[in-house]
Amino acid sequence: MEWTVNELAQRAGISGRTLRHYHQIDLLTPDRIGSNGYRYYGPNAVARLQRILMLRETGMPLADIAATLAASAGPEAEAAALESHLAQLSRERESLDRRIRAVEHTVHMRREGREPRMDVMLEGFNDRYEHEVVERWGRDAFEASNQWWHEKSLRQQREWKARSEALLARWRELHETGLATDSPAAQAHAVSHVDWLSEIPGTPTHEGDTARSAEMILGLADQYEAHPDFHAAFGSEDAARFAADALRRHVANALR
Repeated sequence: MEWTVNELAQRAGISGRTLRHYHQIDLLTPDRIGSNGYRYYGPNAVARLQRILMLRETGMPLADIAATLAASAGPEAEAAALESHLAQLSRERESLDRRIRAVEHTVHMRREGREPRMDVMLEGFNDRYEHEVVERWGRDAFEASNQWWHEKSLRQQREWKARSEALLARWRELHETGLATDSPAAQAHAVSHVDWLSEIPGTPTHEGDTARSAEMILGLADQYEAHPDFHAAFGSEDAARFAADALRRHVANALR
């Protein structure tokens, strides 16, 4: 038995234009083309169309469907392709969930008349810094820290931000008292600073990786010293430089 484009399209619940497009891209070829120019589809083409529509329903791109059907020698090959597509969908869902949480956070802040700005010390906990965190520490590190941050309630986020501000304010106080960066008080606060970092999942300090922790702390010290945003967060460029130098001394002492 054979079906024309319109007959098969009607039975499959798709448009004739879709079938013609599938033919144009060699995804579904008719069994024959009549002298009248009509395309005719037999049982094999119908069976292939069923698989195409099933895969399309998963959201798989047509190019991937074509590759899957071309390479598929049986159910296992098709299952492998679907598993790969499922992994991609999961990543997209996680990304969408993060954006939803970010919008929800923004809505809460706006309704309270507050500016939805993350503190500069919280780099890596939102999508703005995803590329930098993934490039330096890997995808797992970003996902762990970002999930940890967005799972916090608005109250918990505020508490964390208040602790962060207190941490930076203490650096400013230490600098203004005229203490040296290797003084007991400055080095004690450097330990507090590293402990604060170790609370964040995905960071080397959280994982207890000594070598990579040292690399991360030294990298942050460079940013504190060089970046104007951090100067503002610490209260002054001099305070940021003081904190950076104290952290470097802490790392040097820890690696002795």
